[in-house]
Amino acid sequence: MASIVGKVAGRLLGSLGARRSASKAPRPATFLHKVPQLGVCQAVFCSTRPPPTEVSLRYKHGRLALEVPLTCRSETCLFFLQPMLMTVGNLVSELQREDPGATATVLSKDGERVAYNTLIEALLIDKQFQLVINNTVYNVHAPEKVCKSSEHALQLDDMKHVVHLLHTALHLPEHQLIQERQLLERLDSLKQELSPLEKMKAQLSHTAEDQTSRAVWTGLALLSVQGGALAWLTWWVYSWDVMEPVTYFVTYATSMGAFAYYVLTKEDYVYPNAKDRQFLHYFYKGATKKKFNVEKYNELKDELAQVEDDLKRLRNPTQLQLPIEQIQPKP
Repeated sequence: MASIVGKVAGRLLGSLGARRSASKAPRPATFLHKVPQLGVCQAVFCSTRPPPTEVSLRYKHGRLALEVPLTCRSETCLFFLQPMLMTVGNLVSELQREDPGATATVLSKDGERVAYNTLIEALLIDKQFQLVINNTVYNVHAPEKVCKSSEHALQLDDMKHVVHLLHTALHLPEHQLIQERQLLERLDSLKQELSPLEKMKAQLSHTAEDQTSRAVWTGLALLSVQGGALAWLTWWVYSWDVMEPVTYFVTYATSMGAFAYYVLTKEDYVYPNAKDRQFLHYFYKGATKKKFNVEKYNELKDELAQVEDDLKRLRNPTQLQLPIEQIQPKP
């Protein structure tokens, strides 16, 4: 037993000595770098590039380009503008076509909303405007070249007016000759259509005039017969005491006839108007028998008058840009 205990104790002492010698062996040196203190700051980590937050208006490849951030793709999109042809509504439509979920509005630099039919050229006169996309306001500044061109917009309008005058001076005589030829052809066609109708109308008018004259003379003859009969009955057959009530009722009946004429025609019983009414009665009666189309005749007459008036205005010296003839004094 004593020998076994001695062996165990010797092995334990040997292991402790080995550990002490290992602890005294040199170790590799570790260098620590001192990091300077940067203060308290907020760090944001993202896996992709952050979306742009500005809208710029600049020239690119000689054309005016508007760079707008799109929320749907988190990238910018270039819109090439034509200031003198495009309107605010066209710009908004293109923005919504690229980003269907976006709502865009254009405001002036004072914050007032700009109408959709306003030209981009007029919008750039103030050199600054606001573009609102999904409640986000972007300030847009016009480049220097646009500001200078907008100042000469009036000169461009004057140039357009001069071009229009030149075009009118070169092409107006030819256009007027074409219009005059067309009007003359239409005038000749209308006169040919009206020629047989005019002859038939003249015959109907002559017949109606004769019948109206006969009716007037017949009325005069009846009044003459009535007056002679009353006179004969008063002085040769009966006395005035007997004929006085008769003449009263005859006069009263004549008054009732005149009032009945007013009730039926809504016109006073005036002899010229009554004669014209009788003439029209006989005329339309004859037109029905002869199958004369009065409505077509009136339409052709109205169109003929319109063509003659257009031809007269076309030949006016003022319209032809000719000197107006001076009014000669009467001898």
